[in-house]
Amino acid sequence: MDYFVRRLLLIAFFGTLAAFAQSAAIKQLHVHVPMRDGVLLSANVYRPGGPGAVPTILIRTPYGKGEDWTPNHQAFVEHGYAVVIQDVRGRYESQGTFTPLTQEPEDGDDTLNWIAKQPWSNGKVGMTGGSYLGIVQWKVATLNNPHLKAIFPWVSGDDDYRDRYYSTGGAMKLGHRLLWVEENLRLPGYDPPSFEKYVASLPLRRMDVLVTGHQVPLMQKVLEHPADDPYWQSISVREQLKNIKVPVFSLGGWYDNYVESDLDAFAALHKQSGVDRILIGPWPHDVNTVMPGSDFGRDSQIPFRKTQLEWFDQWLKDKDVPMMSKPPVRIFVMGANQWRDESEWPPKGTRMVKFYLESGGHANSLNGDGTLTTEPVIKNEHDVYVFDPKNPVPTRGGAVCCNPKIFPWGPMDQRPVEQRNDVLVYSTPVLREDVEVTGRIELTLYAATTAPDTDFSVKLVDVYPNGMAKNLTDGLLRARYRKSLANPELLKPGEVTEFKIDGGVTSNVFQKGHRIRIEVSSSNFPRFDRNPNTGKPISDETLLVPATQTIHHDHKHESYVLLPMAPDLSVKSARASTGTLRR
Repeated sequence: MDYFVRRLLLIAFFGTLAAFAQSAAIKQLHVHVPMRDGVLLSANVYRPGGPGAVPTILIRTPYGKGEDWTPNHQAFVEHGYAVVIQDVRGRYESQGTFTPLTQEPEDGDDTLNWIAKQPWSNGKVGMTGGSYLGIVQWKVATLNNPHLKAIFPWVSGDDDYRDRYYSTGGAMKLGHRLLWVEENLRLPGYDPPSFEKYVASLPLRRMDVLVTGHQVPLMQKVLEHPADDPYWQSISVREQLKNIKVPVFSLGGWYDNYVESDLDAFAALHKQSGVDRILIGPWPHDVNTVMPGSDFGRDSQIPFRKTQLEWFDQWLKDKDVPMMSKPPVRIFVMGANQWRDESEWPPKGTRMVKFYLESGGHANSLNGDGTLTTEPVIKNEHDVYVFDPKNPVPTRGGAVCCNPKIFPWGPMDQRPVEQRNDVLVYSTPVLREDVEVTGRIELTLYAATTAPDTDFSVKLVDVYPNGMAKNLTDGLLRARYRKSLANPELLKPGEVTEFKIDGGVTSNVFQKGHRIRIEVSSSNFPRFDRNPNTGKPISDETLLVPATQTIHHDHKHESYVLLPMAPDLSVKSARASTGTLRR
């Protein structure tokens, strides 16, 4: 029989099976689910036909539950699960006002109780979904509803302040937030300015009207609380991780906005229980996405649906599945382009190795004389640049979100950014052997500024033999939060101050012939909002003032980056691989 005829027959056969599965399943649309305050949320229910009670997979979304029978619904139903997909409060077919910062724990709790009372439910529920759909899982998991047996959140994080609105350094994730607000909360028919225009608008207090055509209470609340104060702490999942007893399979990507918190949450939960699992791949906010210009190999993709089904079979069907006998951490090591299992995070035996910033006083731009060395420096030089918030260093890829056509994500060549004089570039010599960096990056910087408040940023870059400079991770610290995210404190202009900058997490092998590079600057816009350098409340500021930044790296002020090295890479071998010598 001709190959193409056989293929057509197979396609027809499996299409018939899918159609049969759909016809055998029961579909109920726009079912009303009552909340404790009388508000009705709308849900679709898909379940196997025939008698008997089954476990349920719950998906709660602000993006519209739709009506279509999807492959995801089909896979769960064919596997013996009911699927409930629900519009969250105030969205699409659900009643009420959308207040995402506070509504999800109780609404999730009420929905779980409603499912458990249905005649088709056996009382066991799992939850799945990514981004906001993952956030709602974490929120309700803190309540330990007896019907919730397991969750499978991906690219979701565990803290509203550090993940969604601000950052580990206290700067607002401006591009991410405004893009999300525009796409989800603008008035019908309103035509906003371009992304490039509205991220540059001032003051921030009025940006919601510009972006959506009306004042958005969510954004006003965010701007009222620029510090990690009791308001944020009261709604933070991170503050309640100790209360979570539900098994969690968390999944993230090295180029996702939430990956650092995904790993932090796992590490905290792993101390309480050995059942939780985490998997981190070479992806942005969309799992299994291949990013332009980056080829991590076909093995970088995972059998996503199979992994979900295996996790829920363990906890909702009491099956003994293979993943529970494997190490709880699975990470993709970029550069080497291979998966590796670990018993914990950070990986056991990781060594933090100091790479010191050094120059002859002219590390400005790619053409400067900045170097990275594993030996302490003895020169008394320093580097100077001017940070002008009217002309900030532009974001170029990285862990941004969530529309790559407007706000590109992932690894990109950083050389256009490195041409700027307000970007300091420090690189190792060409590596003599492979060097693996897996874990959290931290820059200790001794700096002085002419401003009462300013920002300092760091970026870790993998430099290829042809000069291409691919970003791995980055971070930024707002100086007023150098001691505490909760208690801002302005600087004394001109005083040399120590700053510890969280540079994010990664796993990458810098291959032989490559170089390790650190960029230091004061902006990464619009990934983070600009610091006006005035020291005043940023949300209402319209004045942007240049600041002169002096980076010190001498025997009294050793500025360095801490790189987490693989266990088998000692400080001695790190020195040998980078070819650095004491000067």
